Amino acid sequence: MSQSGVNIRNKRANFEYQIIEKFVAGIQLTGTEIKSIRNSKASIVEAYCVFEKEELFIRNMHIAEYENGSYYNHNPRRDRKLLLNRRELDKLFKKSKVKGFSIIPLNLFINEKGLAKLNIALGQGKKLHDKREDLKAKDSKRDMDRAMKSH
Repeated sequence: MSQSGVNIRNKRANFEYQIIEKFVAGIQLTGTEIKSIRNSKASIVEAYCVFEKEELFIRNMHIAEYENGSYYNHNPRRDRKLLLNRRELDKLFKKSKVKGFSIIPLNLFINEKGLAKLNIALGQGKKLHDKREDLKAKDSKRDMDRAMKSH
């Protein structure tokens, strides 16, 4: 992913949603925002993506204010534009209109060129029984790993 080591994950995404398709998007940021991200001072757990006038924005992503930012600092929860090509945007727009589909952020990272990128996914919300099955599978895998380790 990145040599800088910044990898901010949304751990609830795989539990809450069944991932259909993944995309990598750029983010339009200000100077103090990128500095905070490089210090790993960001969270995408409550974040989600919305369309406004055929453009995709991430809403409710928290990027902490940069400590050396003075009055140039940013609003920590402002909407930020996501940068994708038109074909990807059209595809996401069509799918997001279908009931039950959402566009969710998976992880935020810095690429080799030093640019902030966001892995987003088209996801379908899981029902309660699906979540229970995931937990059962996870528990049984953990038990098997313990048994293998003890032998």
